[in-house]
Amino acid sequence: MNKLKIIIITSILIIFSNNFAKAQENSVVISKSDYENLILRIENLEKNKKSEEKDSISNNRKNRIKENLTLGGYGEAVGHRYFYSNNFNRYSYPENFTDSKSRGEFDLPHVVFVAGYKFKKGFEMYSEIEFEHGGNGSSIELEENEFGEFESDIEKGGEVNIEQFWIQKSFCNALNIRVGHVIVPIGLTNNHHLPTEYFSVLRQEEETTIFPSTWHETGISLWGKFDHWKYEVQFLSGLNAEMFNDANWIKKGSVSPYEFTISNSYAGSFRVDNTSVKGLRVGLSGYYGFSAANSLKVERYSGLHGGVTIGTFDFTYNDNNFLVYGNFDYGHLSDSKEISKINKNLPKNSPSPRTNIASDAMSYAIFAGYDVFSFFKTLKNKDLKLYIFGHYGYTNSMFKTADGILADNKYKKNIISAGINFYPIKEVAVKIEYGNRYFPNTKYNHENTISVGIVYSAFFI
Repeated sequence: MNKLKIIIITSILIIFSNNFAKAQENSVVISKSDYENLILRIENLEKNKKSEEKDSISNNRKNRIKENLTLGGYGEAVGHRYFYSNNFNRYSYPENFTDSKSRGEFDLPHVVFVAGYKFKKGFEMYSEIEFEHGGNGSSIELEENEFGEFESDIEKGGEVNIEQFWIQKSFCNALNIRVGHVIVPIGLTNNHHLPTEYFSVLRQEEETTIFPSTWHETGISLWGKFDHWKYEVQFLSGLNAEMFNDANWIKKGSVSPYEFTISNSYAGSFRVDNTSVKGLRVGLSGYYGFSAANSLKVERYSGLHGGVTIGTFDFTYNDNNFLVYGNFDYGHLSDSKEISKINKNLPKNSPSPRTNIASDAMSYAIFAGYDVFSFFKTLKNKDLKLYIFGHYGYTNSMFKTADGILADNKYKKNIISAGINFYPIKEVAVKIEYGNRYFPNTKYNHENTISVGIVYSAFFI
């Protein structure tokens, strides 16, 4: 008999004892069946209480999981019509490609799934798996017309990446530590890469030409927020100079062709953002690290540092129905001449592009849009948005070169575009964009494109 039953029965006995004489006078008798019914009712009350307690514990557990679990993602489905040739000779003999037929493409540039969970005592886990261009696939087939040999076929291009995986310990808003695979917040695009955060159908070409996008490395990150400031400082694995090239500068240096990332040398990065002015965010970011030693055959680069130095400025203004954002990026590579010479002489089966590399690269861009639905009160009240936007930018992966290395003018690009972004809800956007890429003071043909896309980014839980 538990405490609840003892207390109730004791109370009944006391009441019965105190009123026994009176009960006799009035001929009140408590029968055995009444007593058994009373005990049964007590037991039912106890069972109901246990059931309610169990349901309460279960609901609390479910609510705690829901509060601490993060599930979400983002994705893009796009189509392009290119009004220029993709022949590799179009820059060598531009006069032969002035009237090239248009061509079309469909693509899934990025499809990302997010999962995270907040544990106890300030610990948190976060992960993102990214499928680029539809992922990839391969199969082994038995080829009857090739003497019954087994043959491996690549059935689908694309990549599958772990874009983020880290464990975080939060001490307070101003101090958090992440360890694992983290985003390197250099430039505008890496820090704001969700497809609902920018106007263009694809991530802006200016930054993504010379930097990895999204740039992710394994390392340690220290970050925090206080008042109108946010900061982040990182210690990371360095880039691999063997993967640098003329068309994309250091972009491919973050991609390891092996099952592991070579980390003979390291790098550091930082970012600072300020939001003191209503609707305005301004940010500075920087990166420095050695790259020459991060090769399987490090002796090839003996005596070289391959120091990569990057500085960026970017801003976003989002208020009064305007959305304006822009960036300026500059980078320098030391020992570029020596690294170019070594890379160009690597074996043909090397994963290296085996090209010259510039000592300096630069890009800048500005986008400006206005929500025309803000003129219509009915549409504005429904949270519908329709931005009309324009854009101008410049990128040059061979902005400066070392003595003896010729800068190729086809990498010096000006880009303009215009289009619309329709948001039926905050998490979904339909995009249409016309873009023109041109090459100042050259005989190269302009490269025009019409692109459409539908994108989303959301956290479901």
